Amino acid sequence: MNFIADRLSRIKPSMTVGINVKAKALRDEGKNIIVLAAGEPDFNTPQNIREAAYKAMEDGKTKYVPGKGTPELQRAIQKKFKNDNNLDYDLDEIICGVGGKHIIYNAMMATINPGDEVIITAPFWVSYPDIVLLAEGKPVIVECPENQNFKLTPEQLEKSITSSTKWLMLNSPSNPTGSVYSYEELKDLALVLKKYPNVLIMCDDIYEKIVYDEIQFHTLASIEPSLKNRCLTLNGVSKSYCMTGWRLGYCGAPKEIIAGMNKIQSQSTTSTSSITMAAAVEAISGPQDFIIDHNKKFLKRRDLVISKLNNIEGISCQKPDGAFYVYPNCEGIIGKQTPNGNKISNDEDFMTYLLEDQGVAGVHGSAFGLSPYFRLSYATSDDILEDACNRIKLACEKLK
Repeated sequence: MNFIADRLSRIKPSMTVGINVKAKALRDEGKNIIVLAAGEPDFNTPQNIREAAYKAMEDGKTKYVPGKGTPELQRAIQKKFKNDNNLDYDLDEIICGVGGKHIIYNAMMATINPGDEVIITAPFWVSYPDIVLLAEGKPVIVECPENQNFKLTPEQLEKSITSSTKWLMLNSPSNPTGSVYSYEELKDLALVLKKYPNVLIMCDDIYEKIVYDEIQFHTLASIEPSLKNRCLTLNGVSKSYCMTGWRLGYCGAPKEIIAGMNKIQSQSTTSTSSITMAAAVEAISGPQDFIIDHNKKFLKRRDLVISKLNNIEGISCQKPDGAFYVYPNCEGIIGKQTPNGNKISNDEDFMTYLLEDQGVAGVHGSAFGLSPYFRLSYATSDDILEDACNRIKLACEKLK
């Protein structure tokens, strides 16, 4: 007897989670593995945030809390949207969830009917299509090649919209490429979207504060206020505040969407931890100067990795403007043979070879919908990154 629901046949396990589990298992066996597959900062959660959590526990804030977020947290998020993005949200237009992924899941489940289409730009974060499929929607994948800096053009957007389009998903800065949409690029996309009033837009801004080289971050609802009543603006504390394990994402959106998301949440997770909410208030409202320090370190690491990778024959690497990933092109590696005589037919083969031959774990580009590429996170120490790049170079030199 099959006890598993048919809907699970439509989706895959998270590729990034799976690779991290495999790499860490090899490390636990005593193998020298460098894991560059995880999307999390290596810095600890700042002390003031940790102390806010301690205080919440000491003050007895360990009971059930409103699923949408405590009043203190909702007000902090409301103020953040106003101060950082010039967006005015009422409290009934704000909700918190158990991480950004949970916000996306609840939004899709609350809005998608069977057959509704969701435009997803490739390369994409690995969970976008599968969440849409779980909600019985249809992912419409639009490839955005490297010569477009991996970004959607107005022409591509217009061509992709149909009478069945329910959502467009935008992620800036991007995971996996680090690409950031400029003011002008978002304005051009907005001109197209204004012609299609039934299309909702999800702006995944989780890497908002991690940008480099004087790049300015912008989000669609603040650039084109007429679209705010169709935008879901997503953010969270995982990346900028080094709180990946605390699990808190949030968004601002039209109140009917928030109400639908809250209904789903009330019958599933209810809420994230009360302690996490207290810590998130301090993260969002407290000192932000550590972000500048972290970004300086990320910038140095980015430049180190790009310089090393671009000196490896068969690999080329574009400079990302934000987040903490590189997305190198490995077209020059495809078709070569390993010392064992195995042919590298695609980027997944290349990542398998790197892990088995040199103990470097990255994520193949096909997991993100665009090949031949691979993603490496540079959210780790300079020494580890230098070692990893040297190992990658050695592995490539052994190919025939």
